[in-house]
Amino acid sequence: MLHLVINQTAGSGFAKKVGEKVIQWLTEEGRPHSVSYTEGPGHAEELAKSAVTKGAETVIAVGGDGTVCETARGLLGTKTALGVVPAGTGNDFAKALGMPKKPREALSFIFDHPARPVDAGRVNDLAFFNVCGTGFDVCVLDYTLAAKKYVRGMLPYLWGVIRTIFTFQSVNATVQLDGGEKEQHSVLILSVANGPCFGGGIKIAPEAKPNDGFFEFITIDHMPRWRIAFQLPRLVSGKVDRIPGFSQRRCKSVLIEAENMRINLDGEIIPVNEAAFEMLEGALMAHY
Repeated sequence: MLHLVINQTAGSGFAKKVGEKVIQWLTEEGRPHSVSYTEGPGHAEELAKSAVTKGAETVIAVGGDGTVCETARGLLGTKTALGVVPAGTGNDFAKALGMPKKPREALSFIFDHPARPVDAGRVNDLAFFNVCGTGFDVCVLDYTLAAKKYVRGMLPYLWGVIRTIFTFQSVNATVQLDGGEKEQHSVLILSVANGPCFGGGIKIAPEAKPNDGFFEFITIDHMPRWRIAFQLPRLVSGKVDRIPGFSQRRCKSVLIEAENMRINLDGEIIPVNEAAFEMLEGALMAHY
């Protein structure tokens, strides 16, 4: 049995239209399914857990990264698989899974690809599935969330980037990888990546794979504001490794300590002073 979790407000209402089409396609193909609709933050996780108890074999999230993340949390550690029909603004975890952009093709992709394990991450008590971190991207997200009400795709993120250049303050953090020695960093960006993209397709960690059992730990050192503008084309075009001060290391656990830190947890901003990351290898079943 299939179950759909549809966020009707995702993508400025685009997900509602996509959800209606998915229901139509499933009905035409004679595929048994049930449907539920989210009513607010955190509800997708509850709906996914309910679907598991009712025997769903696959739960398809129709929405953006927030909907997908919440749905996946409800399926974590179970045999019920996640399917994704991307219908939000960024759809970055869908990209990590190789999902087609077009809804009809994404639905076919789910049926053509049997469920298999994918990794997850946990920071403190919260699970995440794509990219989590602190720095420039958190400030960008503040502006992006406001712009998402009006446009989809990368435009909200680009607007956020431009605004952030004029307001961002670098992050001073203590970092410890895999229980090793603690390091001091002053950074523009600090990311713990299970997938390669954030910000609607920006490849912050091109080598990250959501099924290899490792995080890619990415840092870009602090630089003056005027210099940030000249590096943006490299960030947006996937040439992040050419940015001065870029560093990438593989790890299974990360401890980040910084006063008044705010982390971007798959599109949700969480205030913390300490963030302890751990890899949850193969903890989620997904169609990809």
